Amino acid sequence: MGIEKKMDYKKEILKEMLKMLHKGQKVSEIKEKYKEWLLQVTSFEIPIIEQELIKDGIDPSDIARLCDLHVELFRESVANKTEFKDLISGHPLYNLLKENEYILKDVELLNLYLEALRFSANDKRIEILEKINVLINDLSSIRVHFTKLQMLIFPYIEKRGIKAVPTVLWTKQDQIKLKLKLFGKIVKRALSDKGEEIDKIIKNGRDLSNSVIDMIFRENNILYPTLKILLSEGEWVAIKQQEELIGYYKNIVIDDLWRSGSKPIHPYQVLAIIDPEKVERLPLSVRKFLRSIKDEDQGFIRKEDINLETGYLSPVEVEAILNNLPIDLSFIDENDRVRYFNNPKKDRIFLRTVSVLGRNVKYCHPPKSVHIVEKIIKEFKEGRMDKAEFWIHMGDKFIYIRYFPVRDNSGKYIGTLEVVQDIARIKTLRGEKRLLDD
Repeated sequence: MGIEKKMDYKKEILKEMLKMLHKGQKVSEIKEKYKEWLLQVTSFEIPIIEQELIKDGIDPSDIARLCDLHVELFRESVANKTEFKDLISGHPLYNLLKENEYILKDVELLNLYLEALRFSANDKRIEILEKINVLINDLSSIRVHFTKLQMLIFPYIEKRGIKAVPTVLWTKQDQIKLKLKLFGKIVKRALSDKGEEIDKIIKNGRDLSNSVIDMIFRENNILYPTLKILLSEGEWVAIKQQEELIGYYKNIVIDDLWRSGSKPIHPYQVLAIIDPEKVERLPLSVRKFLRSIKDEDQGFIRKEDINLETGYLSPVEVEAILNNLPIDLSFIDENDRVRYFNNPKKDRIFLRTVSVLGRNVKYCHPPKSVHIVEKIIKEFKEGRMDKAEFWIHMGDKFIYIRYFPVRDNSGKYIGTLEVVQDIARIKTLRGEKRLLDD
């Protein structure tokens, strides 16, 4: 059978699947019936056949339903990977793979609508562009997926000397975000009837799509197998504790079935040595990036450090940080006494001297405003107010003054924090200045 006849045959099979979907048959049933045939169709052929179906006049919304079939195949191919067979729903690695299923489906839908745009009549193009715009909004939450990798995953493999892989992936993730932003602007211009060329939309959309698919391939075939080999259960527990703070792609709901009694292990607690047996099991593309561990990678916690909830700092570092904040702080304890202030040697907005330490706060204000201060603190103590704010002009300065109740982990009131800041320059800021801008 010639190539063209083979493609025609495959196209007819896909049409038959569409009819079955229209009749209400489940994706899993169709997949089972055509399993042998589907295994013979490559991931590159399916989009080509779908494009042919669009040329034949089939509505892309109907063809989009076939994406569920492709996702089923994708899920099966991942599940059949030996290293992923024991993953339970709710395990952070399972969740990352699950997100990639949804991302892949959205990218495939994007490709369908781009192809439909090519062959659609002018009166249909706005409708298709609106659907593409919805997909762009959906895909924008890929940032959540990337943030989890950057903040929760990369530190663990960097600690083990694998530093080039996260750098390469992060670079590609930034490129995807830029392409997504640019593509969104182009589509919005087209929707506002600014005469954006259809070829330009298709070109940029395809470029974005290919970049995302390439990223998914790298994650599923390089990064995730590496994580499965290297990370201990305690490390996954630590990741699990934090991933919900970041969220999931498109706020997908995960069946949280994974449980572990292991103690969480954070990157700074990880021994930087990789077992030689684990090294042999790593993907070749990762092994070549392994670097020798330098001395600075060892011994993170020092003898003089204070164990804070979100880090370890020496008393010297704590004081230096507080004194370098671009704001003035003053702390009043639960007995209304001034216990601390920062920036003693810098130009404070409101002068403080060490003679004020231990003084009752009501004696630190003019008599005419003492009743206001006492009222604020009383409401803080009673839990009826969570902040008080004021702003005044002082020459060229615009002073923003805020008071916050400070509570311990049990919610008990332990004092009040005063934060004073000159926001005159902040109020003049316009536009954007990014980290890499001069």
